[in-house]
Amino acid sequence: MDEIDPQLLRVLRAVGDAGSISRAASRLGYSQPAVSQLLNRAEARLGHALVLRAARGATLTEAGRVLADHSLRVQAALAAAQEDLDAVGGLQRGRVRIAGFPSASSTLVPAVLAAMAATNPGVTTSYVEVEPPEALDLLRRGEVDVALTFTYDGDDVAAAPDPGLVTRTLGRDPLVLVRPADTTRTGGADPVSTTGSARTGAGTAVDLGTFRDARWIGGCPRCRGHLLASCAASGFTPDIVLETDNAAAVVGLVAAGLGVALLPRLALVTTVVPPQVTVDPVDDDLARRVEVVVARGADRVPSIRAALDTVRAAVGHLR
Repeated sequence: MDEIDPQLLRVLRAVGDAGSISRAASRLGYSQPAVSQLLNRAEARLGHALVLRAARGATLTEAGRVLADHSLRVQAALAAAQEDLDAVGGLQRGRVRIAGFPSASSTLVPAVLAAMAATNPGVTTSYVEVEPPEALDLLRRGEVDVALTFTYDGDDVAAAPDPGLVTRTLGRDPLVLVRPADTTRTGGADPVSTTGSARTGAGTAVDLGTFRDARWIGGCPRCRGHLLASCAASGFTPDIVLETDNAAAVVGLVAAGLGVALLPRLALVTTVVPPQVTVDPVDDDLARRVEVVVARGADRVPSIRAALDTVRAAVGHLR
């Protein structure tokens, strides 16, 4: 079906009201030949006579009246659409859908959602927690607008970026070794008391190789892969006997003496570390990069651009 130009409806309405093409052109601020050409092209394209021309004026045909009757409704709808567009541009309305990984859910995300609600109350912001690969899939399918992700050096996703996505690094999130407080860095017994505050290891980075004989706790598939690669670089394969991507659960398992684990510092920001657990720094090269990802060109959308600005302002947790 041929598309009906809203301008044609406006012209037909003016011709019907004015009773002539020349007077209609004058009211609309057009030249009479321009209006005549527009009508001729429309009649040829639509296959209907729209105007009956006479020496003393012009009247609308039945088809012309049908279209002219829609003119006011169409003009009102276009005006409403322009108002809605202006409202979106001014962030008086809109929506932004965010996906993020678990340790961001209790740290970065609350700050982002609270700031969006405070500064852009007309924008509806939603959130779903998923691991980075799932977040990127949602982004590619258009089911979310902003993805909070992380990558490690050597990750496949870091080596082969998606040309349809734009990734910005927010900061580095160092990893730490979480171990029972009654073990030393060499895996031997440490006769310290397990009462009092949580123990923090010395400032020197711990060598993962000193825990080659320990039982390990693995996390999500990406984190597990990074753990295997990191331990391989230290000359051993970790004995992964437990797996969970819940940081509080990891700390609980470590406190019970069931294993050791690598955790990002971000995961410990809101996790209570009991006195039975010691947290040691590891080589900074093992840190992960926390990133925000959007579809290419999506930052031109005002609500998404506002969300990106808010995310960047919330990265203080990474420092």
